[in-house]
Amino acid sequence: MRLLKKIHLLLVAFLITNSINAQEKPTSTKEMVSGKINDATITINYGSPSARDREIWGKLVPFNQVWRAGANDATTFETDKELIVEGSKLPAGKYSFFIIPKEKESVVIFNKESKQWGAYKYKENEDQLRVTVKQKVAKSKAEKLIYTIDANTVSLSWDNWIIPISVK
Repeated sequence: MRLLKKIHLLLVAFLITNSINAQEKPTSTKEMVSGKINDATITINYGSPSARDREIWGKLVPFNQVWRAGANDATTFETDKELIVEGSKLPAGKYSFFIIPKEKESVVIFNKESKQWGAYKYKENEDQLRVTVKQKVAKSKAEKLIYTIDANTVSLSWDNWIIPISVK
């Protein structure tokens, strides 16, 4: 009888383990990057989708439409000090971060409503700052969307684009 209980417990454990492993892993992981530009600490929280052999710019992410600049929740951009972004002032605070990609340039948006799901309830009248930047073609494709913070630039890299934003 005890042997039968042990076999039953092993079978249940095996089935639970297989069930957990068989569940699909999320294709967009939650990511966070933090860095300093001058004395300001910048933190970006975003969902990092994978390209998975899809055409990204102009297809999955349509041109001329507000995009959440990541996956799932809207990307957030937080700074503890005022910044100069592409020559314009951005006060210290936490913002939703959106992009309107176009074929030759992109509009970068810092929106005062920091807690949003995607761009579904985006309101232009809540924008703190909009700037236009020129994207670059990357030397190699980035499978996962990633943000980087360098000495004077915040960049979004995904697929064959790099969208650099000058920050002081």
